[in-house]
Amino acid sequence: MRKWTEVDIPRQNGRIAVVTGANTGIGFETARALAEHGATVVLACRSREKGEAAANRIIENTPGATIETAQLDLNSLDSISSAADVIRSRHDHIDLLINNAGVTGLSGVTEDGFEIQFGINHLGHFALTGLLLGHIAAAPAARIVTVSSIGHRFGRVDPDSPADSTGNAYAKSKLANLLFTYELDRRLANTPAIALAAHPGGASTEVFRYSPAAFRLPNLAIARLFGRTPAMGALPTLRAATDPHAKGGEYYGPSGLFEIQGYPAPVKSSPRSHDPVRQAALWEISEKLTDVRYRG
Repeated sequence: MRKWTEVDIPRQNGRIAVVTGANTGIGFETARALAEHGATVVLACRSREKGEAAANRIIENTPGATIETAQLDLNSLDSISSAADVIRSRHDHIDLLINNAGVTGLSGVTEDGFEIQFGINHLGHFALTGLLLGHIAAAPAARIVTVSSIGHRFGRVDPDSPADSTGNAYAKSKLANLLFTYELDRRLANTPAIALAAHPGGASTEVFRYSPAAFRLPNLAIARLFGRTPAMGALPTLRAATDPHAKGGEYYGPSGLFEIQGYPAPVKSSPRSHDPVRQAALWEISEKLTDVRYRG
């Protein structure tokens, strides 16, 4: 099997890309690679200072890169709405939306009262995507890529109570990312836009940085011992976002054993993620909780 790498990314000149959680890890590497290939990249980050520092890093390494920042806290629907307003005011269309930001190992609720991992990883991105959808639909061949995880296989979303907070919250949020992607792609069928998903496999990133020490330290140790670099972890996202042959509803991940290592290729998600009843139930409750209704 041929190895797909950053050199396979087509030129992105003239394209506008929004990447959430772009100040570090896989999000940063995704933004960097898109900028190096000519895209105008908006780094949508919780911390304004960290977003600006990441932008400066990219510009230092790629003189002439066009980088913007937007403050986005997926913990807050008000912040999501404000960030969407800012992004829409700057651009008349969006070619790529990369829903990358995520948290794990946290307990508690968001500012709006949602279980924090489900709220940030799924509901926050659901709201942001819906608020930007008009600008996405204005692009000639837009893509929405949402980053899931191998861990989605351990998630449960009950069709009768899709927002229930019991069980493995992180795995549930990552399953929700896929249920959302497949339902969204179906709804985009009569538009030029498509929705895809990706997962990084085993990558050494800062996703554990806000987790309690008892959870964070052992997971960081495992990731550093066995995880691949964030640049490698970003490749499935980049392929989903830029490969001319990628199709709506596809899921990209590492092609190696157990999808932990290897170069990006189309992979299969769990049967549960393809359940149309769960997809529809999650969509309905997500609209209700976020008060975001999707329009073209």
